[in-house]
Amino acid sequence: MTERTFSILKPDATRRNITGKINAVIEGAGLRIVGQRRIRLTEAQAKTFYEVHKERPFYGELVSQMTAEPVVVQVLEGDNAVAKYREVMGATNPEQAAEGTIRKLFALSIGENSVHGSDSLDNAKLEIAQFFTDADIPG
Repeated sequence: MTERTFSILKPDATRRNITGKINAVIEGAGLRIVGQRRIRLTEAQAKTFYEVHKERPFYGELVSQMTAEPVVVQVLEGDNAVAKYREVMGATNPEQAAEGTIRKLFALSIGENSVHGSDSLDNAKLEIAQFFTDADIPG
């Protein structure tokens, strides 16, 4: 079933100029990038986006990190896109990520793990809506 999911190429990836390499892994896995934009997250956007982690000790650091440099927000499309992208991203901890996954290839640490991806279809819809309108995404 064709689905859409949301992706962020995080500041550690944009700072190192590896967004093209990450996009190549995404596309190589059979996902299409149907919407993409390079933006600088505001503190308010980052706080809203990561609100689910508000009570966690790393929340403040996460918000700071995500607003420090530009990010690339994306809409990905493909068969079972949510599960497929989570597989392509690899485990949050790059040391535990499978060979060939984005995090195994590019992540610097658990905190600087290069990418975010939606964890469910419902969250994908919510996350996409925070950064894209229907007019932004063809088809």
